[in-house]
Amino acid sequence: MRYLKQGAGPPLILIHGLLGYSFSWRFTMPALASHATVFAIDNIGFGLSPSSEGMNCSLLATADRVLQFADALGITNFDLLGSSYGGAVAIMAAVLARERSDSHANNNSRRSESKVRRLILVGPVNPWSPHGKRIAPFIGSALGSALFRNTIGRWRSFDYLWLSRMFGDSARIPPDSLNGYRIPVLKNDAILHGCRVIKNWTADMAALEAALPKARDYPTVLMWGTKDRAVDYRSADRVRRNFRNVRIVTFEGVGHLPYEEAPEEFNRALIDFLQDADLE
Repeated sequence: MRYLKQGAGPPLILIHGLLGYSFSWRFTMPALASHATVFAIDNIGFGLSPSSEGMNCSLLATADRVLQFADALGITNFDLLGSSYGGAVAIMAAVLARERSDSHANNNSRRSESKVRRLILVGPVNPWSPHGKRIAPFIGSALGSALFRNTIGRWRSFDYLWLSRMFGDSARIPPDSLNGYRIPVLKNDAILHGCRVIKNWTADMAALEAALPKARDYPTVLMWGTKDRAVDYRSADRVRRNFRNVRIVTFEGVGHLPYEEAPEEFNRALIDFLQDADLE
């Protein structure tokens, strides 16, 4: 698993969304460098982390690989930030970490395990957003996957079209975004892996809904753009109800990628959360 590391302080692992990768955090990592040790991963199959034929692409398996990454680097006490699909991965990873911790405590095990402290969820995919219910099953089908791969995957003319839907204001697309997000498509066939992930969408959303109550005790911040056209902003309140200690930060007029569209505002809100002693 390829990753980038920057900064000093409490560990923070950044989990990108579908078709994102560590590149997505290029405006976030420098701003956090004096507040946290930041690890930006390329989930297996995305970015420049290659996948293998037949690998488990479920939400649960992806979350487990995040914990394996933390274990491999000896990171035992960390915050998780997940965007879009990465938000669902972060929730599931937090639940897995707690279940394993409880299991080892019951067995009097001294083994050091990954421990999640807090969650930062940026427009996380969830069972209550209608967008995923309509679009994901089609893209996950044989026909939808073939269509997606042979249009978005092959024709550069579509790059601006799909990326502009991720922004509330397409004029705020950073100039390096189009080429940056094309790299994993060319070098790692990320579109193919994305279709494999989406094939599990309905089952993954059911698993996420079942897991969410088990994450209720994690201090959490939800960060959402009000013009998010990928994960409906109106589902934020339904997600919020699953947590006891939670706040919502909204970005007015911003789309699905606030860390790219409004990076200064996003970074300020994120640093405020990381420094808030009441959310430890």
